[in-house]
Amino acid sequence: MAITATNEGVKREIIPSGNYVARCYSMVHVGTVEEEYMGEKKVMNKCRITWELPSELRVFDEAKGEQPLVISKEYTLSMHEKSNLRHDLESWRGKGFTEDEAKAFDVTRLLGIPCMVNIIHRQSKKGSEYATISTISPMPKGLVCPMQMNPTFEWNFTDNFSMDVLDTFPDFIKDKIRSSVEYRKLTGEFIDLPESEHAYTDIDKDDDEGLPF
Repeated sequence: MAITATNEGVKREIIPSGNYVARCYSMVHVGTVEEEYMGEKKVMNKCRITWELPSELRVFDEAKGEQPLVISKEYTLSMHEKSNLRHDLESWRGKGFTEDEAKAFDVTRLLGIPCMVNIIHRQSKKGSEYATISTISPMPKGLVCPMQMNPTFEWNFTDNFSMDVLDTFPDFIKDKIRSSVEYRKLTGEFIDLPESEHAYTDIDKDDDEGLPF
């Protein structure tokens, strides 16, 4: 009798396209990595932001009961006027940034903040379908986002760095982090990539009272 190994893994559920109430709960600083963009190699400082969808509950573990589906989006940590991060943040808060505000924005301010996300389906280069966030907008008046279900999570290379936690990440995220300037410096590896100019820093969280962030 043959013992046959295959490459057919468990099929992951794709979140149906549409508009969803969501809440940001996770922030991972991927670090400064080299990527190819439009045929050119560029060095970019990246982060990965994750939202939970409280209206889409599933049982992944009987012991934990129902848990929300989650979706992530990776951004370059740039507040340039044409950057994806700035575009999504301005859409989310319902107001543009002044140039002074855009000089430094701490993305961890997004943690715990609710919003509406529009999810669409795209096809990868390998031909598989996947869900991605197309747009982010403020919560409509009168609509309340349920309480956060997943614990707030932050991982970075300074005050929230943990090798043990890093080992729990999916391989594609783990490998990217391990290729970063920040990780190689922490582990003492030689690094010859330039530092990215797009770092994030803390600013006063009490500005713009009434805005989500």
